[in-house]
Amino acid sequence: MANIFGSPPAILPLPENKNRPLWSVMVPVYNCAKFLPQTLESILMQDIPEAKMQIEVVDDSSTDADVELLVNNIGKGRVRYYRQATNVGNLRNFETCLNRSQGRFIHLLHGDDKVRQGYYHKIEDLFRRYPEAGAAFTRYRYIDEYDCTLHDKRPEMQHEGILPNWLTAIGECQRIQYAAIVVKREVYEKLGTFYGPSYGEDWEMWVRIARDYPVAYSPEVLAEYRMHHDSVSGSKYRSGEHLQDLLTVMKLIQEHLPDENKQTILSKSRRYYASYGLKIAEKLWNRFHDREIVEAQIKQILNLDRSPKLYLLIALFYLKTFFKKA
Repeated sequence: MANIFGSPPAILPLPENKNRPLWSVMVPVYNCAKFLPQTLESILMQDIPEAKMQIEVVDDSSTDADVELLVNNIGKGRVRYYRQATNVGNLRNFETCLNRSQGRFIHLLHGDDKVRQGYYHKIEDLFRRYPEAGAAFTRYRYIDEYDCTLHDKRPEMQHEGILPNWLTAIGECQRIQYAAIVVKREVYEKLGTFYGPSYGEDWEMWVRIARDYPVAYSPEVLAEYRMHHDSVSGSKYRSGEHLQDLLTVMKLIQEHLPDENKQTILSKSRRYYASYGLKIAEKLWNRFHDREIVEAQIKQILNLDRSPKLYLLIALFYLKTFFKKA
């Protein structure tokens, strides 16, 4: 999962061609074969013809299963398959997805997430009603590895439309999951693809888009984001590396914000993710009961914020966690 710094990798424009599909649903995968059948079935059940929708799995050299066989068994020729020659990491795999896409609207749907019936119809309708939008997304649901609902994301607004003051809102904290958002290919062609660290890279991308384009939204819950311990994000939680990555992303995001708002938004981001890190520390303690894991989180939390309120919350956390009576 190598990081990419310097500048966003380019997405090469395609020649205008009347035969291009409207949609490209690109499914990046790496060792998530146990969830991939549900992901593909959630796309196929929308029953969108091949002339209108490209569906392709881009495999980052998985080792957990014969992914090509799995794709062929489920897709029955409807779903294309591409395998990286070696493991290139998630950012390079996303870059491959985007450069292989042929459609005008691109959905990067990870191989452990899902869409609900009507998702593509809703996004297409948003782009029709708001042609100025560079991206569109819906409200989404968090599910666990057993498909149980954890909770629904709080709506950004109660009605469909262009999100007001979206650059400020998305600049303060991450509010979107890949499963929920579709971006016009021309936007990636103009702005480039994901870069930076390999955690939180999507947050920077959504801010970059919001800087240059309006973003359309529907509060209908039409996508499902899966949280499980084998996910990329889960592997970074135990070391606190996810908080290091988020701090790096915050600094990259500063480049996209108005000068008069930069410091205010950065301060809010640091406080928000320090509080978020403390919640993660509690979850990790409840799961692993490993003090070293928790203290790695606390160290990174204090790199984000050192306010008196945070020190008090950390003290209360330690009292509740390590010093409570058995």
